[in-house]
Amino acid sequence: MAFDFKKEFKEYYAPGKKPTLVTIPSATFLAVTGRGDPNEPDGDYKSAIALLYGVAYTIKMSKFGKTHLPGYFDYVVPPLEGFWRAPTATGLFVEDKSSLEWRSVIRAPEFVDANVLRWAREEAARKKDGDFARVELITLEEGLCAQALHVGSYDDEPTTIAAIREFAQAQGYAFDLDGERRHHEIYLSDPRRVAPEKLKTIIRIPIRPARRAS
Repeated sequence: MAFDFKKEFKEYYAPGKKPTLVTIPSATFLAVTGRGDPNEPDGDYKSAIALLYGVAYTIKMSKFGKTHLPGYFDYVVPPLEGFWRAPTATGLFVEDKSSLEWRSVIRAPEFVDANVLRWAREEAARKKDGDFARVELITLEEGLCAQALHVGSYDDEPTTIAAIREFAQAQGYAFDLDGERRHHEIYLSDPRRVAPEKLKTIIRIPIRPARRAS
């Protein structure tokens, strides 16, 4: 049976609607970084997602080819995830989506290293006649976060974010979105096939102990 990250790590991939605390360990991802409005039909974000899936499925489907990747095991390609930063955000609403900075990622199995990535980029380029050089391999350790399942349109996320903030504050924490710690979303639904009101998205936000007033 193929290894499934969502089933093996339910605490990371199957939260409920009620916010909870979670500590996320180090993990390795295929990643593409960019900037701009993710809703642009022919924008860079859409291109980045295509690159990510192109490399991810090249690795996954290598079992049918002549190349035997060291340590390979069959697995279910994990869901798309996104790390977001909004320099022009006002409160919980992003006024100018063209300024969004994003890092789109797909979790990679342990056997994926620099050599496997190099092969996958070259193989994807050969089969799809494209340039996959933007796909990187990164390691992230998110640490302490608060998360909840959001059901509904992406535009309605501020309601869930507000609930997460209220929960975190009640536990003695504050959002920690400085530096490299970013708002994190995990997309459990395919927006091409699921109605906006039924979309399921994990919203995960890094937190830190709140500073006490002196």
